[in-house]
Amino acid sequence: MRGFVIHIFLTAGIFISSCNSLRKAANADKPIPVIFETDMGNDIDDALALDMLYKYADQGRIKLLALSTNKNDLSSASYLDVMNNWYGYPNIPVGAVVGGANSETGSVPYTEVLTNYLPAFKRTVSNNANYAESVALYRRILSVAADYSVVIISVGFSTNLARLLDSAPDQYSHLAGKELVARKVKLLSVMAGNFKDQSFKEYNVIKDIPAAQQLFELWPTQIVVSPFELGDQIKYPASSIRNDFNWTSHHPMVIAYKSYAKMPYDRQTWDLTSVLYAVEGAKHFFSLSEKGTIEVTNEGITFFAPNRDGRHCYLRVNDEQAARIKKRFMELITTKPLSQTRLQADSR
Repeated sequence: MRGFVIHIFLTAGIFISSCNSLRKAANADKPIPVIFETDMGNDIDDALALDMLYKYADQGRIKLLALSTNKNDLSSASYLDVMNNWYGYPNIPVGAVVGGANSETGSVPYTEVLTNYLPAFKRTVSNNANYAESVALYRRILSVAADYSVVIISVGFSTNLARLLDSAPDQYSHLAGKELVARKVKLLSVMAGNFKDQSFKEYNVIKDIPAAQQLFELWPTQIVVSPFELGDQIKYPASSIRNDFNWTSHHPMVIAYKSYAKMPYDRQTWDLTSVLYAVEGAKHFFSLSEKGTIEVTNEGITFFAPNRDGRHCYLRVNDEQAARIKKRFMELITTKPLSQTRLQADSR
């Protein structure tokens, strides 16, 4: 999420010659298999990003394989569970980090606030201790995925993904973690870092610097990064939260948004940009940097060095692109989920 410098991840099971060709998969007829890695609860843009993923799933554009939280707080996993159920996807597995980085926050923990609305919201897992450990969940999901097919969207700390790289062969796969990722993952779309201000330490990176360093150095596929300065240019309007969801009194994303900070406030869309790129590609939304290599210093600063053989690139936007992106965000997020459309139709 935001604050200081970069943690990052990569992109394709087969190295392609240009960052501009990374998202051809978005045009495929088959749904894109997606795993969402999040520090849900530290900032509200995670909840908006997840809302987008459910809308893409409703449209048949993606298949959500799993959700994983790297926030060391089980209410984060519980919130993901609530969202799955409310949006009509109760069987999507949820993974939780064990012994992750301290992810304190000065804001209201909206993932805990939501529990005050139970039993209005359902959960698949009634006992927090029963959520799968994230690395084990990754290995199980990836082991049965088609080769070079899975898109991972990471909008939190690098902890789980670095541990995945270190993981040993197990009952799910004879491949060690790095080899399993290289075989199964197509794209790693990441929100992290800052390439405009080289003194700025982005939050996702500094919360687990060793993991971010390991990820940049060892992740075996390409990485596309949406940096801090991009999402900072595009804000989701509080007026939409106030006016576009009055068809229900118990919307878990809206309740979270209103709980996170004093209304009205417009919020930066850091995590949403990584979701948009992973699913829809650059199109007329983004420009991509040249290929290169990203390095994370011991202080958590991120540097990008152009390199024709590099496996990293990052997203940029101009004012016109930013306006298109904001419009697209609002189109998706204000769309009523299929689950709620059906529920209201059945109640008539």
